[in-house]
Amino acid sequence: MARRLPSWIPRPLVLGRRLVALLGPTGGAARQSLVALLFNSATSFVAGAVLGSITGTFEALPGLLVMVPAAIGLRGNIFGTLGNRLSTSIHTGTFRLSSKRETVLGQNVIASIALTFSLSLILAVVAQVIAVGLGVENVIGVLDLALVSVAGGLLASVVVLGATILLSIGAVRRGWDMDNLVAPTVSTLGDVITIPALFLATKLLGHGSVTAAMAWSMVALTVVVFVGAVRSKLAELRQIMWESLPVLTAAVVLSTLAGIAVQKQLSVFAALPALLVLEPAFVSSAGALGGILSSRAATDLHLGIVEPTLRPGRIITQDALLVFALGFPVYLFNAVGSAGVAAALGQDGPGVGWMVLLSLIGGAITVVFVIALAYYSTVAAWRFDVDPDTYGIPVVTASVDFVGVVIMIVTMFALGIA
Repeated sequence: MARRLPSWIPRPLVLGRRLVALLGPTGGAARQSLVALLFNSATSFVAGAVLGSITGTFEALPGLLVMVPAAIGLRGNIFGTLGNRLSTSIHTGTFRLSSKRETVLGQNVIASIALTFSLSLILAVVAQVIAVGLGVENVIGVLDLALVSVAGGLLASVVVLGATILLSIGAVRRGWDMDNLVAPTVSTLGDVITIPALFLATKLLGHGSVTAAMAWSMVALTVVVFVGAVRSKLAELRQIMWESLPVLTAAVVLSTLAGIAVQKQLSVFAALPALLVLEPAFVSSAGALGGILSSRAATDLHLGIVEPTLRPGRIITQDALLVFALGFPVYLFNAVGSAGVAAALGQDGPGVGWMVLLSLIGGAITVVFVIALAYYSTVAAWRFDVDPDTYGIPVVTASVDFVGVVIMIVTMFALGIA
C-alpha cells in the first residue's frame, strides 16, 4: 500500500493549479507570464551589452556608473507600483478608463510623473554624496548628475509609462492579470530604455553656460512639479506621493550602493565582459520573480484570500515554492544567453560552464532572499496600514539591486572566477 505524503507537502496537482493561479487565470496566461520572464532576461542581455559598450563614457564622467543601477531601478519601482495599484483597482472594480485627472488612472499617472521628477533629482544628490564619501575620484558636479538623471529619467519614463497604460487597457479589455505581467514587463523596459536614455542625456553636458542653464531649469521644474503634487487637492495623488517618497528614497540609496559595488569591481568586469552582460539579467530576474510574488500577495490581501501572518500560510508557501522553481530555467537561460551574447560580440568570459554555475548558485541564493523579502515587506506594509502595492515592488527591487550584485560578486570569488 502506497504511503501518503505528509499534509505539509503540496501534491503535484495542487502545485500545478497554484502555478496557473500564480502566473495567470488560464494555461495561456501562465505561458504569457513565462514568456515575459524570459523576454525580461533576453532584453537584459541587450542592456548588459550596451553597458559594456559605453565604458568610455563612464571613465570620462566619474560618478555616472554609480547612478546607473538606481536609475534602472527607479523605472521599475515607480511604474511597477503604478501597475500594481491599477491591478488592484481592476480586481476590486474601481478602475475606469478615462483621461480625467480625478480618476484612479489620472491620479496615478500624475503621481508617477511627479515621482519621476522628484526621485531623479534625489538620485543625483545621493549618487554625488555616496560616490564622494566612498572615495570615487573626480566625480562630476551634482548639477551635471542632476541634468543627466532628470532628463534621462523623463525620456525613459515616457516609454515605460506608455507601456504600463497599454497593459492596463489590455487587462480591462482582454482579461489579462496585471499582477503577472507588470513586474517582468516594466523590469524589461527599465533595463533596455534607461541606459541609452542616460547616455543620450550625457550629450547635454559640456556646453558651458548652456548646460548650467538647462540643469538649473530642470531643478526648478522638478521643485514646481513636486510642490504641485504634494499640495494637490486630489486626495489619492497626495497619498501616493507621501507614501511613495520615503520608500523610493530608501530604494535609491540601496540601488546606488549597488552601483558602488560594481564600480569597485570594475577591473574584474572589464577583464571578463561576459560577466557585465550577465549582471543586469541576474538582478532583474530576481526582481521580476519577487515582484510577481509581491504583487500576488498584495492582491490576495486586498481580496481577503490570505492573512498577514508571521508564518506564511499554505497559499503563500506554495506560491513561494513555485517562484523558486521558476528561477531555475530563468537563471539557466541567463547564463547561456549572456555567454552567447558575449561570444557574439567577441567579449571574454569565464566559459559557459562557469557562467551556468555562477548563475544557478548565485541565483538560488538571491531568489530565496527575494522570496522572503517580497512576502514580509508586503505583510509589513499591510500591518502598518499603508498600501502594499506602493511598497512591495520598490522594497524588493531596490534590495535585490544591492544584495543581488553582492551575492553575484561573492559567488564569483567563491568559485574562483574573479
